[in-house]
Amino acid sequence: MSGLNASLGYFLTIVGVSAIGRALFARWRPRWTFLTEFIAAFALAACRLEVDTIAEVGQWAGALGPDVAITMLFLSITIHAIIMQGVSGNPSVTLMGVLQKDVGAVAGVLSISAQLLGAYVALIVAGKYWEMELTDMHMIKNLMMAECSTSLRVQPLKGMLAEALGAVTFHLVYLLLKSRSQLLRIPIFALLLTYIAYAGNNYTSGYVNPSLAYALTFTCPGHTFLAYSLVYWLGPLIGMILALFLYLGNIPLLFSRNLLYSKKARFRVPKGKTSEDKTN
Repeated sequence: MSGLNASLGYFLTIVGVSAIGRALFARWRPRWTFLTEFIAAFALAACRLEVDTIAEVGQWAGALGPDVAITMLFLSITIHAIIMQGVSGNPSVTLMGVLQKDVGAVAGVLSISAQLLGAYVALIVAGKYWEMELTDMHMIKNLMMAECSTSLRVQPLKGMLAEALGAVTFHLVYLLLKSRSQLLRIPIFALLLTYIAYAGNNYTSGYVNPSLAYALTFTCPGHTFLAYSLVYWLGPLIGMILALFLYLGNIPLLFSRNLLYSKKARFRVPKGKTSEDKTN
């Protein structure tokens, strides 16, 4: 079985399972929203793990170049956005909803916990899939599993700044297009996230998603858990808060008034005559 055919079969399986899970759990919303967040985070991490496999060893073991990895990344993000409409699978997006008072604190904690758990389950599932060694590419990846390559290729401070920059860009676009139609949002988000991943390849891989980074690089040697947390958790958090502040002018959960923009009346209301003026 060729490497590409095996990868396509893997992607289709993940998409099918995610679509079924999304349909089953959707009927229990909004009380059980965290279950759909689990599915969304699982699908994102599972697909990205295979994309990274193609990028790392595909050109040596499967004759799959970087263009294939980029194409698969774009397609996986696009399909994920279509299937998981209204569900992010991203703790930063969930926390932004909490700061905007759109999501309750308890629901936010449950969703973020489910997202991290979903990413961890995706890592286990991908590991079992690589153990099958269907192709030479997956055999090499299985051997590399214990000594995976870290995605953090710069100093933690630079990495944190890179993730923050990617996060502020993503969240600003997310806020600007929040009320637009899915037909416009989905391709723009897919292109943007693909570009951020491509641009950040030599820095942090541009995950801008704490749960995704947790599955893809936290288990890899090279840096401490604290360093990974600063880069992949604190970085996106800073970027998200900055984007929200730039867009709204404040953080609704923390400040009641606008700290950045002044609200001016759009129309002047003429002063009416008082009763004293009328009698004179």
